[in-house]
Parts: sequence; C-alpha cells; structure tokens
Amino acid sequence: MPSDTQSVDRPEVRPDVRPSGLTLSLEPINATVSLRDQAYAKLRQAIAEADIYRSREEIRLDEKELTEALGVSRTPIREAMTLLEQEGFLRTVPRRGVYILRKTKREIVEMIHMWAALESMAARLATQRATDEEIAHLRHMFDNFRDSTPAEHIDEYSDANIAFHSAIVRLSKSEIIFETIKNIFVHVRAIRKMTIAQSDRASRSIVDHMRIIEALEKRDTELVERLVKQHSLDLAAFVEANCDFLD
Repeated sequence: MPSDTQSVDRPEVRPDVRPSGLTLSLEPINATVSLRDQAYAKLRQAIAEADIYRSREEIRLDEKELTEALGVSRTPIREAMTLLEQEGFLRTVPRRGVYILRKTKREIVEMIHMWAALESMAARLATQRATDEEIAHLRHMFDNFRDSTPAEHIDEYSDANIAFHSAIVRLSKSEIIFETIKNIFVHVRAIRKMTIAQSDRASRSIVDHMRIIEALEKRDTELVERLVKQHSLDLAAFVEANCDFLD
C-alpha cells in the first residue's frame, strides 16, 4: 500500500475507471504537489468531462478503481472526494457509497439562469478588456464548420460550442466571475452537450455565436450583453420544455 506522501511508480498510461458504466479519463499522478490536491484536480476534471446526464442510472465512484487509476493510496482519494462533496459534485449515501451528484431539472434551469447573468456580464466586460486579437480568435473556433453544417459533426461542434462559452467568460478577465461560474459549469456543460443535437439547436446556436462575435468586434456593450443572456435563456426554456429525463 503506497503512503499518502509518495506516489506509486507506474507506467504512464490512461486507465479507464468505469463506475456504473461511465468512463472517467484518468492517469497516475506524481508527488511534486499535494496528492490530495492532485487527486482533487484530476477527479474534478474527469467529472466535468463526463456525460453525467446521459442516463437515469446513478453513477457510483469505486474507491478501489480510483486508487488504481491514480496510483495513490485511498487517503488522498477520500480527502479529494470530501472536498468535491463540499462543492456539490458528489454525495455520500450511507452503506452504499459515493455518487456523482446530478441536479434536477429545476436546479439545472436555475443554474442556466445564473450562467446567463454571469456570462452576459463577462461579455460586457470583454468589450472593454479583450484585445482585437482575442476577439478575432473566437471566429477561428468555428473554422471547421464553414463548409458543413454543425449537425454533420455534432460531437466536434458540441466541444467548440462549450469552448466558445468558456472563452467569453475568460475574455472578461474577471477572476471573480470565473471563480463564481466554474462550479455550475460542470452541469451546464453537460446539459449543453446533451441538448445541442436536439431540435436543430446546433444550427441556431452557430447563428447566435456569429452575432455575439460581431457585437464584440463592434464593442457594442449593450447588444452583446443582451445577445449572450438571451442565448442562455433560450437553453433554459428548452430544458424546461423538453428535458423531463432530469426529474
């Protein structure tokens, strides 16, 4: 059994952890930083990248599989999971184990409303703080879809869509907004990923994105704030009307 301060010497591989059929992409960590902190960062990232709403089945984390995947003892894994539970990513069920926490439809809609408020403010600040080059980069995020529709490459477009919204927040150059929004991002990201292929939302979203970029390029503070907010509110309305699987 490895100690809590020394990592296990393992080959550099990316083992799959499969709690209840879900695959989390993880790799061993080293001891240059606190093992707890590294385990926390890797688990949080893996949860953020997982499709946690793809089915109604509860997603249980297997502690033994996590220790083997990360190459550390159970203590830093447990400490990391405690932090993630405090932040609302996990929940412990007595005598059953630790599960990834999924939100109800009402909670998701409220999170998207919060996202709309924060991202629209970030977009407003971006008109004042982002450079021309930084704004121009937003257009290049959709270069791969110029000669085809988003629906033809839905997985790639979904990733570009999520990256676009993250970029808007970062262009605000506001650490307060970034730190406030990052915990709800896990759930909003998962819902964006699930719903982007439904009801031709991908094609409509790219039109919205281009209008947002044009408003940023013109430094039109009021317009970009309104466009970004409405874009997310449209997602909230779609979830409210169509995502009964969340209940």
